Amino acid sequence: MSRGIFQRLVGIVIAVTVGGAAALLWFGIASTGNSAVESRAEGIVLGVWSVLYDSVAPQPRVILTAIAFALLLSAGVALLERRIANRSRRSANPRTPLAPKIVMAETRGMYAGPVTVTVLIPAHNEEASLPATIASLLTQSHRPERVIVVADNCTDATAALAREAGVEVFESVNNTKKKAGALNQALKWLLPGQGDNDVVMVMDADTSLDDGFLEVAVSRMTNDRALMAVGGLFYGEEGHGIVGQFQRNEYIRYSREIGRRRGRVFVLTGTASLFRPRALRTVAQSRGESIPGIQGDVYDTASLTEDNELTIALKSLGGLMISPMQCTVVTELMPNFCTLWAQRLRWQRGALENLGAYGATPQTLRYWAQQFGIGYGVIALSAYLLLILLMVLSLDNWVWFPFWLGIGIVFSIERVVTVWKGGWRARLLAVTLFPELFFDMFLNVIYVKGIIDISLDRQAIWKHLNHSPFGEPSKAQ
Repeated sequence: MSRGIFQRLVGIVIAVTVGGAAALLWFGIASTGNSAVESRAEGIVLGVWSVLYDSVAPQPRVILTAIAFALLLSAGVALLERRIANRSRRSANPRTPLAPKIVMAETRGMYAGPVTVTVLIPAHNEEASLPATIASLLTQSHRPERVIVVADNCTDATAALAREAGVEVFESVNNTKKKAGALNQALKWLLPGQGDNDVVMVMDADTSLDDGFLEVAVSRMTNDRALMAVGGLFYGEEGHGIVGQFQRNEYIRYSREIGRRRGRVFVLTGTASLFRPRALRTVAQSRGESIPGIQGDVYDTASLTEDNELTIALKSLGGLMISPMQCTVVTELMPNFCTLWAQRLRWQRGALENLGAYGATPQTLRYWAQQFGIGYGVIALSAYLLLILLMVLSLDNWVWFPFWLGIGIVFSIERVVTVWKGGWRARLLAVTLFPELFFDMFLNVIYVKGIIDISLDRQAIWKHLNHSPFGEPSKAQ
């Protein structure tokens, strides 16, 4: 089956699987419902539709069965993921040339010199944010040896500001492949001169490193020669009102989840990640053979989410990577729902296309499970909000259901605890509960849109957020 056809089928496969699972669960719960007719009541919605509802909690065995099933499923995915990761680390298969066992054997007794850092900053008209990005690099406790701004089709003062700051500038030539194309040009120029310990860091021009990032990353690379990449954990910048707070809460929860996974990477974020030259060279050599893409390119220019695709590529080749909790960055947030929609639709569409390109493999198992989980969550949250709405519209008098009230309290506590380190604004937004639920629904609509678009083979559009000289964001394609 060709790559294009399978990519289109990804959306259909996810939709059918998730829908079938939800229907099966609904049928299972309905078949175990209470037979006590007196527990059921009828309400009229807006004087038109009749609604039957149950005024008692589900049977204990139904609750326990649902909890047990959820725990078994999550534990099964986690155990399978760990088993796959352990097998990959011990692999001596030539198709996984970056596996730790192979790397350790090939580098035993060799010293490639101290770890040095060369930073590539891809930038398209980033004169507003670039100075702060460069300053965050030059004030690190472990300063990078080289900083290179990759100026891509810039029409502003990006290149001039970089030179004034005392860093190098690489200007792309006739690049039509966006960020990935510019980085490919820079890496083809840079990689031949890099030694095995001369790591390459790629970071966005709208991101600032927290102090200590490079010191921790270099220490990890120095102490583990099998480590192929170190990723950063990102937090949102201040500002942008409630839209910004939604994103900050989301990023805090993501970083917390990575911490609980002990740094095991979901995505080597494009905001800031370090790579050994061996890893990048191996990816370029493997393109078009064992992994998708054009041979010689580090980044797949056909992917909408180049950082996610590169992560899957490295995992498919056996690469070991980590995102330490100390490696944190502050990154740009989308200023309004319009730009946020464009960003997240690109992320979602890119994730689906990457799954279609790589197919169902042990290395993509976690990503498939994540997409199925999101899809199931879309159905669950939509049903929850719909049922609440129906209840509000159908009842003459409000009825408190202790069981569901208890579930809501537990859920609210979880939401607050997971953003606690974000301060009082993060906690206040979390404890109110419903604003974040509606934000989740906003993201769910984007998920559904991505599924529909890829299934119908609609053209995806890459959008870039520019900044005016006055600091106001403007969206550009």
